[in-house]
Amino acid sequence: MEWLTSLLTSVNSVVWGVPMLVGILGLGLYLQLGLGLMPIRKLGTGFKLLFSKAEAGAGEISPFNALMTALSATIGTGNIAGVATAIFFGGPGALFWMWMTALVGMATKYAEAVCAVKYRETDKLGNHVGGPMYYIRNGLGAKWAWLGVAFAIFGGFAGFGIGNTVQANSVADALDASFGISHTMTGIVLMVLVGLVLIGGIRWISEVAGKLVPLMTVSYFAAGIVVLAMNLGEIPAAFALIIEHAFTPIAAQGGFAGAAVWAAIRFGVARGVFSNEAGLGSAPIAHAAAKTDNPVRQGLIAMLGTFIDTIIVCSVTGLAIIVTGSWTSGEAGASLTTLAFSLAIPGGEYIVSVALAIFAFTTILGWSFYGEKCVQFLFGVKAIVPFRIAWVLALPIGATQSLEFIWLLADTLNAMMAIPNLIALALLSPVVFRLTKEYFARQKAG
Repeated sequence: MEWLTSLLTSVNSVVWGVPMLVGILGLGLYLQLGLGLMPIRKLGTGFKLLFSKAEAGAGEISPFNALMTALSATIGTGNIAGVATAIFFGGPGALFWMWMTALVGMATKYAEAVCAVKYRETDKLGNHVGGPMYYIRNGLGAKWAWLGVAFAIFGGFAGFGIGNTVQANSVADALDASFGISHTMTGIVLMVLVGLVLIGGIRWISEVAGKLVPLMTVSYFAAGIVVLAMNLGEIPAAFALIIEHAFTPIAAQGGFAGAAVWAAIRFGVARGVFSNEAGLGSAPIAHAAAKTDNPVRQGLIAMLGTFIDTIIVCSVTGLAIIVTGSWTSGEAGASLTTLAFSLAIPGGEYIVSVALAIFAFTTILGWSFYGEKCVQFLFGVKAIVPFRIAWVLALPIGATQSLEFIWLLADTLNAMMAIPNLIALALLSPVVFRLTKEYFARQKAG
């Protein structure tokens, strides 16, 4: 295990180096500017479409449930443990870079969904399938087919990291710390519950996500607002600290070891991407199954995922950690968020534990669909059942392994998965710009 951890650390430092951070932020900025800041300007339009009852076009799930499935996969440990990890290693300035990742990431997520619906296919079971592997093959042609295969391979493996073992491990830690439930018991219960839902495929996954995600997101956000209200006077100073240390180093204080600006950028961007997944190419796999007659309509809904995940939910977590002063405690991961909530709310640790458990459960469901579609792309529909069995069996293993190793594995696989997707989005950007221009021209004319 030691040599494997050392190898992964070396690979991680390369794949999450300057080129990757420039690639993610640079492509997002290019798309945002190329779209004339449309994802920011049309945020209200996206919310109107989200709650519209009109559903036109082919697909298996409603546009709302497609977003909830995508959000089920993104709102998870990244919002609770990931934000805390970013602040622990990068200081308060890391939160600023998470925001920047989200603002440009809205354009990236929009482009991903537009391409996913534009180039989706119907499989042998009659279901709509799409995502980077399909928009690479159908949008870029045969000479780029290898890139789609690479994405599917990385996505299949990445799912077992970011969407399975990391989630199982985090929820096991939380339930053990707050309720004394053993890691093994948590792993077994997760295995049974996830297995029951996976029997019904995307329809059951989207139905569960459509009910659990809004409920838990609103509940967690409300609890976070209470923490901020209890520390109202500290909020201006917290924002000043975030902005200042996004651009200047921060010295060691209390249990905080200090951080350079590079650490704030590196961990802010990495954890931002880990949380909202803009650029990874995962969310468009869910949006490809939506009942819609226009790629741009689904793109406008898809971009809300990044806004809700990072600008709303992650901000509440990060600000709670900073205003309570717990960021200098020396705690890390979910324990740091738990400390922040418990300092302001009696029993706050239980709120975080329950939120983490439900967020992680829905993330496991959402990512099971992503991984399944990657494996299906490689081996056909015959691979679906074996994949689901492997997915369920991995949960108890993840629940009982070292958190540090699993975080490192997930972080590394994320970057490997993002590379083919970022290349494809850059090459297909003219198509995204054209479809967007045509859609809004029709809206204006009609």
